[in-house]
Amino acid sequence: MAVNLSARQFADEQLLSRISAVLAETGLPAECLQLELTESMLADDVERTVTTLSGLKALGVRIAVDDFGTGYSSLAYLKRFPLDILKIDRTFVMECDRDTDGMAIPSAVISLGHSLGLSIVAEGVERQGQFEILRCQGCDEFQGYLFARALPGDAIPAFLRRNAEQFAGACCRLRKSVEIWRHKMAAEFGVEW
Repeated sequence: MAVNLSARQFADEQLLSRISAVLAETGLPAECLQLELTESMLADDVERTVTTLSGLKALGVRIAVDDFGTGYSSLAYLKRFPLDILKIDRTFVMECDRDTDGMAIPSAVISLGHSLGLSIVAEGVERQGQFEILRCQGCDEFQGYLFARALPGDAIPAFLRRNAEQFAGACCRLRKSVEIWRHKMAAEFGVEW
């Protein structure tokens, strides 16, 4: 389950204790939670960011940099921060299958991320050609309309049952965890989804 954090949420002094409490209450394994942050959020206060990210990693949560390539952070931060995933912004994916220059940035991000031991996710994949060229370049995961439109939490189990046999059995556990998580996030952070 991926959750985008706002700058205000990331700066919250109680973030670690709240995430820990929600994980304990819902029974969601920490490794199943992916928190997504933007580059600009990471660059605000580097020492505090390292401390917060390290605390989240100690919980077992996965950390993703969302919309990678659109911010103004230093590449040196990628090495310093305990990250798991880089998500290539859709603006770099849109034309990757249309012209020779279209894969320059996605290819560089894939190479950079893999050399740092990070998984790479391509955002905004809408065409089969985009998927194929990114997959051939070594992109690890994909999201976009080619696979599905955004779904409300309560629709996810039915989607998984219809579309992926390998997720059989996980749907029932996921439905309960999603429902509990939705309520806790609304109560703790004012997040509605």
